[in-house]
Amino acid sequence: MAWRGLTGPVARRADELAAGAAVLRSGWSGGAGVAADARLAALRTELTAVSPALIEADQVLAEFAGRLAAAKARLAAAVARADAAGLLVDRQGRVTAGPARAPATARSGTGTAGTGASGAGAAGAGAGEVGAAIRAALELAGAADREAAGRLDALAGAARAGWAERPPPGRPKAGADPGAVRAWWAGLTPAQRRWLVAYEPGLLGRLDGVPVAARDQANRLLLGARREELLAARRRLLERVPRGPVELAGLSRIGKSLAGLDALAARLAGDEQPRAYLLGLGTGGEGRAVVALGNPDRSARVLTYVPGMTAGLHDVPGELGRAARVLARCAALAPEEEAAAVLWLDYDAPDFLHEAAWPGQAQNAGPALHRFQEGLRETHDGPPGRQTVLGHSYGSLVVGTAARDHGLAADALVFVGSPGVGVAHAGELGVPPGQVWASTAPDDVIRWARPPDELARRSLLGASPVGPAIGALLGAPERELWFGQDPSHPGFGGRTFPSGRHGHTGYWAPDNPALDGMARVVLGR
Repeated sequence: MAWRGLTGPVARRADELAAGAAVLRSGWSGGAGVAADARLAALRTELTAVSPALIEADQVLAEFAGRLAAAKARLAAAVARADAAGLLVDRQGRVTAGPARAPATARSGTGTAGTGASGAGAAGAGAGEVGAAIRAALELAGAADREAAGRLDALAGAARAGWAERPPPGRPKAGADPGAVRAWWAGLTPAQRRWLVAYEPGLLGRLDGVPVAARDQANRLLLGARREELLAARRRLLERVPRGPVELAGLSRIGKSLAGLDALAARLAGDEQPRAYLLGLGTGGEGRAVVALGNPDRSARVLTYVPGMTAGLHDVPGELGRAARVLARCAALAPEEEAAAVLWLDYDAPDFLHEAAWPGQAQNAGPALHRFQEGLRETHDGPPGRQTVLGHSYGSLVVGTAARDHGLAADALVFVGSPGVGVAHAGELGVPPGQVWASTAPDDVIRWARPPDELARRSLLGASPVGPAIGALLGAPERELWFGQDPSHPGFGGRTFPSGRHGHTGYWAPDNPALDGMARVVLGR
């Protein structure tokens, strides 16, 4: 946190130098004035270039801490297992049978030799398994230490060599194929990559296929500019006289977005674990954000969560909390696993019911979600991780539509509180068999999101008790929802997990079994 906190003072000093240079320029001409202006510009350049390195140091240390926590969890699980089995673990990690596990014949002089040998063999096998688990935990900690030291050494070497570097030739265009972006990035030198982060953060911050760490550095550098965008938009509205309903609604929206942005900035600046990575940020409309908890490039289990109707920048703290609760449950169920969760709010979510009644906004979101998931696959370190995409409410339609029309780099899909996902059967979604999951609470109002033709029939039939039965006979099965088959219905061909009576937004409640269900799918259990 201390390293990341230095970026603010560095940015302020760079701005002060720019302001001072402007004043100097207006009153000092000639060769000396030109030389002074150049020197101030060079100092400002050095300050600008060092900010990504400060964020990078924080990333390295935070990831080191996270891997140590995982190693500690594995070690604690091994020691607990040893304790339960009556085994002893010494300070060097050696595991031996305790007195309670000595062969029965040795303790009492009775019994058979076969029984004693069997007991000794079982104790030996248990000691071997616990010893292996302890060694694996210690090896993880040692590997984390060596890796962090190497990354910090490389960063220190780059600082000694200086941050100045010519800009690299060529740039991927917005919306470029993530595989091509990854290949372009791999061909750059470390100095060129740092130059791009420092001087073209707007480009890197939105490029799927650029590693998570670099995108986080770039987007954090843009936080101040994004806030200024909102403040400038508010000033423009305040200058309008008279102000009508449109201006007042705009001021309200901007105020909420500012509050959401400030809350997000506080989370990014805080020391709460897991560390947050800012992978995208936009202030247009209701605002957009892509935020990861933990580094997806370094995690074996990665969740991408797509929220639904009314989601916007103002909602980011709450929606990020939902992703965090799934991640926390994963840690409780499998403390030895390294997992990350991403809030993907990079689409224009419907604000009103009449907008949510149409699939257009979900269809528009499909290409971006497809690229994002492909980017995660491209930039992941080591063996491929397990990628799960979760959609809630209208967000489930976004996920289903993207999978249907573009394909998703996902090992599992999860739909909660869904009004339908745009397909009639799980087999149309393109993920491995048995990896489409859904849950709908018994009291979720989404169950009443019947298709338009059925609503018309029911209206004609009236509200009599026989209306639904007659409607079914006329071809309106109860599994049909507004956007297609109910993914929680057995006929959809997916799998389900239970939810308690928590309504449409309570799937993440601590006492809801749906939270366990989501976490188990992420873990692949």
